[in-house]
Amino acid sequence: MRGKLTLGLATVIAVALMWQHLHGGVPAHHLLAREDLPSLSNWWGVLLLPALAWFTLGRVEVLRAEGRERTVVRDGAVAALLGLALAVFFSLGRVDVCQLIMQGVLLLALFFPIYRAACMLGFALGMTYAFGPVLPVLVVCVLAAIGFLLHQAVRLVASTLRGLFRHR
Repeated sequence: MRGKLTLGLATVIAVALMWQHLHGGVPAHHLLAREDLPSLSNWWGVLLLPALAWFTLGRVEVLRAEGRERTVVRDGAVAALLGLALAVFFSLGRVDVCQLIMQGVLLLALFFPIYRAACMLGFALGMTYAFGPVLPVLVVCVLAAIGFLLHQAVRLVASTLRGLFRHR
């Protein structure tokens, strides 16, 4: 499954990039959508998005083998919808809504492990619609790291508080 899905994704990206190349050129996106920051060509997506898929699908296979397929599907679908919503509102010029979505994702990270493989892949695939394949991979890696730290910090604080109140 892992290899076939990764190869399929790489093929879809390559076809989309060839279509862009033949119809005006492959776009590049500036970091943080600011002209004064470097831009990244969508050609990098031929490597980055399939690499993310390969990495995350490896973990997804482990979870499926453990019988947690419903969790994987739910996490991936919710993340894909959030990523797609972010892409759509960005395309519509509604940066204010995009900021709310990102803040909501960080709020979710306090209570849910958004750094899970299915979440990472779903969010990146959802965002690819508007941002190309490169920026979503970078955003997902940063969000996963921040999400891990936030989620673990909440668990540490909760554990410490339980320990304090247990000894009284």
